Amino acid sequence: MRRGHTGPKRGALCKLPYNARMIVHLIDGTYELFRHFYGIRRFKKTDPPYGAVAGVLRTVAQMLDDGATHIGVATDHVIESFRNGLWQQYKTGAGIEPVLRSQFVPLEEALAAMGVAVWPMIELEADDALASAAHIAAQDSRVEKICVWTPDKDLAQCVVGDRVVQVDRRKGEIRNAEGVRSKFGVAPAFIPDYLALVGDAADGYPGIAGCGPKTAAQLINRYGRLEDFPIEILKAGNLENAMLFKKLAILRIDAPLFADVEELRWHGPTASFATMAEKIGDARLAMRVLDLEKKLREQKGSGSD
Repeated sequence: MRRGHTGPKRGALCKLPYNARMIVHLIDGTYELFRHFYGIRRFKKTDPPYGAVAGVLRTVAQMLDDGATHIGVATDHVIESFRNGLWQQYKTGAGIEPVLRSQFVPLEEALAAMGVAVWPMIELEADDALASAAHIAAQDSRVEKICVWTPDKDLAQCVVGDRVVQVDRRKGEIRNAEGVRSKFGVAPAFIPDYLALVGDAADGYPGIAGCGPKTAAQLINRYGRLEDFPIEILKAGNLENAMLFKKLAILRIDAPLFADVEELRWHGPTASFATMAEKIGDARLAMRVLDLEKKLREQKGSGSD
């Protein structure tokens, strides 16, 4: 994968030897479920009832095979959150195809059976869980790097130097703080201000009319936070809307997901995983995951952990 536009090759920035200081991988499970669902649609005429679930689990298995040791997956147990009470047009679950929606809970159950830490969000969103997990992990001096696997623009606010990075699997990019500035024109800390001005169609708020990406970046780099803008910069009514949109864009970092980052270490699947793999139509996945567990035990036995 690239960092910004010229970074290291695929996976290089988010992978260390097994016995190195830990890298924490935080995955947007909702995004991955959608990605796999519509990826299958491109090649099949029918929708396998658990096809997207199987796709996400294969992705996680591949990460484990590539050396990931600490993984957490955030999901939207329901699409709606506290933000819907702040802005009526905020994104909802309306329009999600039933066959896709029916895979939300099975994904959470399958990940848990796989032995992977999973956080189903209700009042908060999966993005809040990712932001909270990154914040918690960043406090631990044992953590070498935190990789947040999602292309969502709002997660760019979580990036810190080279230590907390955003991985855009779709574009093959790994964005550190320099990469975020290159893409958006502002530092990670100003992403909520930036989104408040330009809007976020995926989340359902429009931004400020006439304020495109270049204008937003110029204003932020000149004046800083929206709160510090001269009163004449945003016309009457626009400042109030902009502050509301910024509130929507700020991710929560106080979700009590785990107390110790070691809770994210993968130790192998539970006894129910083989049954779960058969249910989702991928019995071979159970054998693959058992092989990964065997590999893990061998690594521990050799003293490389």
